[in-house]
Amino acid sequence: MFEDFFDVVKKRFNGGSEEEYKPPMFKCPRCQQLSPLSRYEELHRVCPKCNYHGRLSAQERISITLDKDSFKEFDADMKSGNPIDFPEYMEKQEQLRESTGLNDAVVTGTATIKGSPVVVGIMDSRYMMGSMGSVVGEKIARAFEYATENNMAVVMFTASGGARMQEGIVSLMQMAKTSGAVKLHSDKGGLYITVLTDPTTGGVTASFASLGDIIIAEPKVLIGFAGRRVIEGTIKQRLPEDFQLAEFMHEKGFVDMIVERRKMRSVLSHLLKLHGYDKKEV
Repeated sequence: MFEDFFDVVKKRFNGGSEEEYKPPMFKCPRCQQLSPLSRYEELHRVCPKCNYHGRLSAQERISITLDKDSFKEFDADMKSGNPIDFPEYMEKQEQLRESTGLNDAVVTGTATIKGSPVVVGIMDSRYMMGSMGSVVGEKIARAFEYATENNMAVVMFTASGGARMQEGIVSLMQMAKTSGAVKLHSDKGGLYITVLTDPTTGGVTASFASLGDIIIAEPKVLIGFAGRRVIEGTIKQRLPEDFQLAEFMHEKGFVDMIVERRKMRSVLSHLLKLHGYDKKEV
């Protein structure tokens, strides 16, 4: 390994190599432009050319948003079964648990953001595209129930392809369950902030993701219910190029704010303090 490294260094500085060193590059899925991968990672997966905000893992989101060592996870060991005996579903989940280190597509718990206590939920698109099955719905409902009982605000980072087809009607039931938990939290006067990340679609958009008191989106992320091609095929019309992007949804009133990733922690802190959630005991 070290020999290979020194060969690269020699080639770069001796100038006589046919195989000139080229740094790893990132190709943005939105603008299709190339940027050094190191710069993309330095910006927490934000394209330096068009400001497209790429996908983060739950752990990455925790590290850049929450106060250090403040996160205390709920229901970490909860795992779903196979309610409709979908072929190879359990095997697929075992593979994903090994590759992602998660037991399902959402992580929930308590934390602080610049000292303000909050119940937080973070969806992770690496796990079956963040689809909502029985465990995702149950963990989110329990998070809201905890916040309701303890008079806490909720911040939910969404990223999902929608309901999980491998769990059939059980997955669709989670839309009602999560929406009901949000309603109870709202009835008690609790603050709920939704942060829509790329992508937020399907049954998640049609339930708890759209029920926030304040709905924030990261720039240029995909937000919607049905896919673009399905809608165009149904209405027999060509949709605008920016259809279902955060900026389009903001213009039409579905999103309250568009906030860049580098500012998200500060904006959430200001909103929590503005609503009276300032350095109270969790």
